[in-house]
Amino acid sequence: MDYGVSKVSILFICMGNICRSPTAHGVFQHMVEQTGLSRQVEIDSAGTHAYHLGNPPDARAQAAARRRGIDLSMQRARRVQSTDFKRFDYILAMDEENLKSLRTICPPQHAHKLSLLMEYAPELRMREVPDPYYGGASGFEQVLDLVEAASIGLLRHLRQRMLIAAEGAKRPGIRPLPDA
Repeated sequence: MDYGVSKVSILFICMGNICRSPTAHGVFQHMVEQTGLSRQVEIDSAGTHAYHLGNPPDARAQAAARRRGIDLSMQRARRVQSTDFKRFDYILAMDEENLKSLRTICPPQHAHKLSLLMEYAPELRMREVPDPYYGGASGFEQVLDLVEAASIGLLRHLRQRMLIAAEGAKRPGIRPLPDA
């Protein structure tokens, strides 16, 4: 379905691209599909480090996501590339450390694209999505809770941007957002 708006592209970033960023990728992809915006929104994830290149998301992240009806199994870890800064409209880091790493390699003309994912859930008063890698299963559930809240905020932001860009034209097929 064409909403009269060119594609918007989002890249989620964490350190190794096996826990937080693939979770954000999967959750946001699921929400985009539910709201009928799959043709307008491109989504990917990457890591600032090359620890797990080519590996699927952590089994604990996959299990937690699967319990919420989200499949992460097709994703594979990759490292952020220089071309990503030009390609993506939004480059959203999970924490300050990874945001700082991105700022050191991002060309100045693309620096405005960098931010923290949690900026889209200001009501939670958390700036970072904590890394669950060295903790227990509850950490992966917390990541899902935070990512879901921020994804709803990001989706609202994108829908508003799309509606403004479409100059208020009626766009059938845009379905309501899930509740927060």
